[in-house]
Amino acid sequence: MDNKKYTVESVVDENNTAVYVGSGDLEVFATPMMVALMENAAAACIAEEIGEGNTSVGTAISVSHVAATPIGMKVKATAELVQVDGRKYDFKVTAEDERGLIGEGAHSRFVVNAEKFYNKTYQK
Repeated sequence: MDNKKYTVESVVDENNTAVYVGSGDLEVFATPMMVALMENAAAACIAEEIGEGNTSVGTAISVSHVAATPIGMKVKATAELVQVDGRKYDFKVTAEDERGLIGEGAHSRFVVNAEKFYNKTYQK
C-alpha cells in the first residue's frame, strides 16, 4: 500500500457539463462528473490487485467542488490509497484542472465478486 496512486484524465466538453447532466444550468464541468472521474481513478488504482472475478464498488464519497472548469480544459482526478481494512479500501481523492485544484475529499470502495454481486442485485 506504499503510496499507491492512480490518475485519470478527461477534457471538459458539452457532455460532462452541469447543464447537460442536469446538476445545474451552466456549461462548466459538472460536480457529478468530477465525482465519477474520482471514482474511476480509485477503481483503477486497485483493479490489478483485487483478484480475478472481483470488482470494486463505490460505497461512500465526500467531496468539495471548489472551482469551476470551462469547456475545453483538461481535468484530472487522482486517487491515493490510504487504508485497507479487509475488503474495504479508503482513498484520498483530488481533482485538478489546468489552473489548479478543483475538488478534494475521501472515497471508499468495497471489493466484491462480480457474479455474486449481479446475482444478488437482480434477485430484487
